Amino acid sequence: MTHFPSKRLSRPGVVLAAVAGLVAALGLGTVGEAHSAPAEATATAPRWSDRAHGFASLAGGTTGGAGGKVVTVTDQASLAAYAAAEEPYVIRIAGSIAVEPFGADIAVASDKTLVGVGDTGEIVHGELHLAPGTHNVIIRNLTIRDSAVEGNWDCKDTDFDGIQMDTVHHVWVDHNRFSNICDGQLDVRKDSEYITVSYNRFENNNKTFGLGWTTDVKTQITVDHNLFANTKQRNPSVDNAAYAHLYNNHLTAQADPGDPVWTYGNWSRGRTKMVIENSYYQDVQHPYQADATAELVERGSVLRNTTGRHDEWGAAFDPRDFYAYRLDPAAAVPALVGRFSGPQRRIGGAVTLQVPGDYPTVQSAVDAVPEGNSVPVTVAVAPGVYREKVFIPAGKPNISLQGTGQDRSDTVIVYDTPAAYGGSTGSATVRIAAHDVTARHLTFSNDFDEAAHELNAEQALAVKTTGDRIVFEDTAFLGNQDTLMTDSPRLDVISRVYIRDSYIEGDVDFLYGRATTVVERSVIRALSRGSDSNNGYITAASTWTGNPYGFLITRSKVVSDAPAGTFHLGRPWHPGGEPAAVAQVLIRDTELPAAVKAAPWTDMSGFSWRDARFTEYRNHGPGAAVTADRPQLDDTDARTHTVADYLRGTDDWAPHARR
Repeated sequence: MTHFPSKRLSRPGVVLAAVAGLVAALGLGTVGEAHSAPAEATATAPRWSDRAHGFASLAGGTTGGAGGKVVTVTDQASLAAYAAAEEPYVIRIAGSIAVEPFGADIAVASDKTLVGVGDTGEIVHGELHLAPGTHNVIIRNLTIRDSAVEGNWDCKDTDFDGIQMDTVHHVWVDHNRFSNICDGQLDVRKDSEYITVSYNRFENNNKTFGLGWTTDVKTQITVDHNLFANTKQRNPSVDNAAYAHLYNNHLTAQADPGDPVWTYGNWSRGRTKMVIENSYYQDVQHPYQADATAELVERGSVLRNTTGRHDEWGAAFDPRDFYAYRLDPAAAVPALVGRFSGPQRRIGGAVTLQVPGDYPTVQSAVDAVPEGNSVPVTVAVAPGVYREKVFIPAGKPNISLQGTGQDRSDTVIVYDTPAAYGGSTGSATVRIAAHDVTARHLTFSNDFDEAAHELNAEQALAVKTTGDRIVFEDTAFLGNQDTLMTDSPRLDVISRVYIRDSYIEGDVDFLYGRATTVVERSVIRALSRGSDSNNGYITAASTWTGNPYGFLITRSKVVSDAPAGTFHLGRPWHPGGEPAAVAQVLIRDTELPAAVKAAPWTDMSGFSWRDARFTEYRNHGPGAAVTADRPQLDDTDARTHTVADYLRGTDDWAPHARR
């Protein structure tokens, strides 16, 4: 844009206080009340979190592939390559992958997250294998099934497990379904430590879930909210674990009158210390039992039609000495586990990347999103000031940037580049070229200090967009000249931007570009540059002449500390003298301050404002007026210049209707 020299003094620095900590995870996570929640409250509570809980949350925690690239696989070769790679990956498994040869292993290396997309991700006829030394692995939202050999129920001559791990640490197995596996559905072996197994469905098996194969007493394991149905034994069997905490599990249909010895529920073996809380046993032989050398404490469980051993002896341990957790009442367990265990559409259907928890910077999280991304990715940004530039390229759609603080000012992305160093585009702190990007609860700032520099190009953008279907909600844009540019890839391409419940400040052309842009229910602050005659311009639209909808500011409030009659509502920008860029701006149902000039529209670079499409409608406040220099939209045209009209396009986009 044309440079307009600044005459105002540098405004005082704004102190941006960071709010410590991140909002607690949804559902049953690492933080929760120590008391049992009422059944009515727990029936509708969310049952998934992106953070491991229980023993897997201790000693540094279990984060899986966080910090690595996010990839989606649909075939065995791709899965095997990414799962075995040295670097971290979040591996999304889409659809069913049949492993060949039958019963073969997929090796899983350290620092990996394997997660099913929606509820359709499957591993069929194969095993996920974690070799000794593997650590920091998350396996979620998958179905692992059908490696059983017909007629070989006991499987002593095969070792086709669903998941097998040997001498590993920090593993979280969550929201999976295991069915019809030859040998163990889940085998946690040989001194594996810091394990959590939660919200899984173990179904239709003989030897289901075993732990041990060692004389050492090292393993720490949490087993909660799992279903064990039609599983004959090892539900689980826990041998020589230092600490085994089992709570809110549902065991059903283990009774087998033909085999009264080896059909059982939970078994505390060797020197295991086991605590069972608020679980539900129905039609189970030997619901819980313990070796004479082991310890088992049980409290709060419900037993229906159970027979055989109900062993309880020793003091075991207190799980709350290690971590906080929330118990559901035992009576609610069948409904809760039935509804929320196993793969869930909402877990694998979207991805959340934590900054700085998973990635050190906002840009590094964006870099982790794959090209051509087709699923929603939320970059959750913790409170703080992030001095960096962020670019979302055109090939990475469906991204949401979301601050997690209590206020948008808690989470700030800021840089200080002027147009003199790289042009207007290069000055932008945040640049969005992709479609379908949303930003919420954030502040975007370019804090370049005009008064401290003598430059010929002082424009300094906080944000530039060129993508379509961009939403800013509860966001702030801080700058001076050219604060926010909403643009499109070229003149005759229409991009749409919707800004709601937000704050925009600046002085010269600080809301500009050719995108169709709606600003609704927001505050626009026109900053004084210290002049008693001309302090600047709010808008500088460059709308394509073939586009009837440019800028709409509606149901908003313009505020200013500039003297009365010193601020323009806008001027027509024709980039490079382009005659087909004919500004369209409508300001309606908006409060205007006394700072607005009596004749608020003005010419620019030889182009008359009267040839542009500048109108007002039903504005109010000390700066509002109806004169010959202030064209007004008539009532008929006002009915076709609404938020919906501006945003609809050919795809009926309606982000304003989501509330």
